Amino acid sequence: QLQVVESGGGLVQPGGSLRLSCTASGFALRSYAIGWFRRAPGKEREGVSSISSRDLTNYADSVRGRFTISGDNAKNTAYLQMNSLKPEDTGVYYCAADRGGLGFMDEIAYDYWGQGTQVTVSS
Repeated sequence: QLQVVESGGGLVQPGGSLRLSCTASGFALRSYAIGWFRRAPGKEREGVSSISSRDLTNYADSVRGRFTISGDNAKNTAYLQMNSLKPEDTGVYYCAADRGGLGFMDEIAYDYWGQGTQVTVSS
């Protein structure tokens, strides 16, 4: 079964850091693009970051300079390192895989989605 599973969410104070993981099973992550999306309370889901199969990265303006996306092919896992977290980063974070490998931050491009992991930034 082809799937991705997120982990690493939690409660963190403003200014803190978290690292989210996205582990793939049933396929080789290196051939896919990975996107991170989030849904804040009361808002539509939005793209946060993506990495193509050629390691080209994209970031939403709201997270650029604070978040870093990366991948570890040996572990078949992608990561989202989140630093300097703000309360407005609160939401459910989803990992998705795009077999086309292009890495656009557009939900329609993605084939496999995880269930999401909650990130709460609060003092």
